[in-house]
This record gives sequence, C-alpha cells and structure tokens, in this order.
Amino acid sequence: MSITVNAAFDSGNIRVLGIEGDTVTLEIVTDTGSDFYQWFHFRVAGAQGRALTYRIVNAAGSAYPPGWPGYKVRMSTDRETWRLAETRYDGGVLEFGSTGEDELVWFAYFAPYTLDRHDALIARIAREPGVTHRELGQSLDGRAIDCLSLGDGPKPVWLYARQHPGETMAEWWMEGALERLTDTADPVTAALRAKATFHLVPNMNPDGSFRGHLRTNAAGVNLNREWHAPTAERSPEVLCVRDAMDATGVAFAMDVHGDESIPANFIAGFEGIPNWTDAQGEHFYAFQRRLSAHSPDFQMELGYGKSAPGKANLTMSTNQVAHRFGTVGMTLEMPFKDHDANADAEFGWSPERCKRLAGACLEVLAEMIDGM
Repeated sequence: MSITVNAAFDSGNIRVLGIEGDTVTLEIVTDTGSDFYQWFHFRVAGAQGRALTYRIVNAAGSAYPPGWPGYKVRMSTDRETWRLAETRYDGGVLEFGSTGEDELVWFAYFAPYTLDRHDALIARIAREPGVTHRELGQSLDGRAIDCLSLGDGPKPVWLYARQHPGETMAEWWMEGALERLTDTADPVTAALRAKATFHLVPNMNPDGSFRGHLRTNAAGVNLNREWHAPTAERSPEVLCVRDAMDATGVAFAMDVHGDESIPANFIAGFEGIPNWTDAQGEHFYAFQRRLSAHSPDFQMELGYGKSAPGKANLTMSTNQVAHRFGTVGMTLEMPFKDHDANADAEFGWSPERCKRLAGACLEVLAEMIDGM
C-alpha cells in the first residue's frame, strides 16, 4: 500500500516534498502573511508494516531554531494519547520515525488542541452552574472569541491563552483551570470564586489555530504585539478582549503561552513598565516563589531576562495590562520540550501536566488573592 501524508484538517500543517522508499521528506508551511513557522501537525496513512523515516528539511529556518536540539516530536495512533517519538536534529533537518505497527499515525509539534475540542469545552463549561458565556467579538475570519465568566467576588481575574495558536499547551492549561474552577466540591476554588470573578478566554486566536499557524492570526499579525493599539482591521481579537478588561478592571491577569527553547515552566513579568511599584512587584515575585515551592513542575532559575526600568514593551499583553491597570500581570510559559527538573521520558511535557499546573496556579492564587 502506498504512503499518504495529509494535513488538510483543523490545525494541520505540513507540505510533502517527496516520498522515496521509506523516507518522507517534508517542510513546514509558513503562517499566512508572515515568515513565522514551527508548528506542524499531520497524518500518515499506509504506515503499517513499514519502518518509515520523516525528515523536515526546513527546520533550520523556523522561527526558533534553538528549540530543536533536545526536542522530541509527539506521536499518536488514536489522537488522544501523544507519546514522544525518537527525534534527531542534525544539519538543519529534524528527523524522526514510525515503527510500522499501525496503519494510521499522527505527528505534531505538541499535543494538538483543535477548534472542535475548543467548541466542546465551551459548550461543556457553559452549562455548569454559575457560568456565564459571552462572545466578546469575532476574529478576522468571523470566529467567536469566547469568554467564560464565573465567581461572585469583587476582584476581577483574567486568564487568557493562545494568542500564539501553535502554543497548544496553553489551552490544555485553560481546560484544567476551567475544570478546577467549576468543581463545586473543591474547597480551594469555591473560596476563590467567593473572593473573585474570573473571566477566562481559552483561545484568543481561533483563526491561527484552525489554519495551523505558529504565531499569528489570519492577517499574519502577532497578537502579542498589538496591546498598545489594537484595531478592528488587524487585531480585533485583542481589541475585544482589552475592551472587556477595561469594562471590568483587572486585579490579577495571567497570559498563558508556550516556549520553544527553554526546557522548563517559568513566568515572565512586567519589569520595566513606567508606573512600576515595589508593592506590585513583590506580589509578582511572591507568586513565583510560592508556585515553585508548591509544584515540582515549576522553577525560577530558567526564564527570560528583565526589561530595564522604563523600557518595557507595552505592545505585549502582560506589560500593557500591568501598566494599564496598576495590577499584577504575568506570562506563564510552558515547554514544547519537557520540564527537565521533573522530566517524563514517555510523554514529556503533556496535556495532563498542563492541567495539573493550572490547578497549582489556582491554589497559589487562592493563598494570595486577598492581597491583590
């Protein structure tokens, strides 16, 4: 039987350059209207009985080439469980294989979070007691920007994810957060809901998600560089979320992302905003210290550098939100590789661990919410 490779589905991305014998030569397709690429997701049919080798030959020109050394491709035969595939990066080529045990095999940069799963999540959580659903606006392609709100407390908390659509771990995290917050038998989140009102946007970039983009929306715009002046023409996704934040105010905000290169979970902050206060900063640093003590899946040694005083990039959401509202804002980064301090040789950093980390973040927030 001949081999076929297909990415013509929700969040799919790959281009076949050739199939010779048992070697499949591939390249990742750039985001529409931009030069970004790194996300891939595709299916192989006719794989049974043949040990195949796959070579992504344009890996060196991707958005973040340092992300490839030490990285392992995710592979699945049922689209539910995603295991690590043996992977090699050499000479600018990402190479991995399948053993021939199954007829159909799927590969992805990280466990996908499709729009179909997103829609199912929204439908499921919107039916939970005390949850309100709002469509804050629409993307350039006309897709809904969904927001789920819950809680009765006076402190407005915003949690939002997937400004960069290829960072699918961010929506796995959001799924975990929503499940904890809607568990009425959970005393930690019940207390949180009494003190805060949560607004959660699980996917800010549904167009990029569907198109198989790494970083941009349908117009090739990086949404996390639009927060200073979003427009309906370029970035309606940011505009509608920022307008909703203006309406509620913000006491605490977390923007959830994934990092290609650093093999760890870490948090980036808002150092360098013009109106930085030490009290504001202490809440931010205390959150990190508590989370590091609370979870083996978080650390503070690895991460991004800090902006110099007054030099923060206010086009980015965490800086803009912290500056705009005088609040504690932060960007949670999770790895495409693994959290090496607590590694998993079979699954790497996985959807299940994303969801557990969301629970740990909520537990720490519950300890600190009174001071926010």
